[in-house]
Amino acid sequence: MNTNVFIPELNNHDVHELWFQQDGATCHTARATIGLLKVTFGDRQISRFGSINWPPRSSDLTPLNYFLWGYVKSLVYADKPQTLDHLEDNIRRVIADIRPQNLEKVIENWTSRLDYIRASR
Repeated sequence: MNTNVFIPELNNHDVHELWFQQDGATCHTARATIGLLKVTFGDRQISRFGSINWPPRSSDLTPLNYFLWGYVKSLVYADKPQTLDHLEDNIRRVIADIRPQNLEKVIENWTSRLDYIRASR
């Protein structure tokens, strides 16, 4: 998927300052995967074996985990896609429809989560 879909799609955009973040799942940290991502993102990679290590069990600290994936999944599967093309179309549509205001709320929530963590040491 990275080689055939993700990286070619990135090549259609200016990603020189884009960071890549992924969790520490074993399939996401295979040597081949990490190598490909290092070529693409250099030191702008947050991952188990990336330039910035993924904090263990950090789902509450990661907007991708506590918001984005659940939000996207709920909308992508709302009409129960029956084909891969339908699923891909839904994913593209849902991602494209995410508004900056939604992301601003996510960042505000994330900031308050970090404040709680700092306060509890």
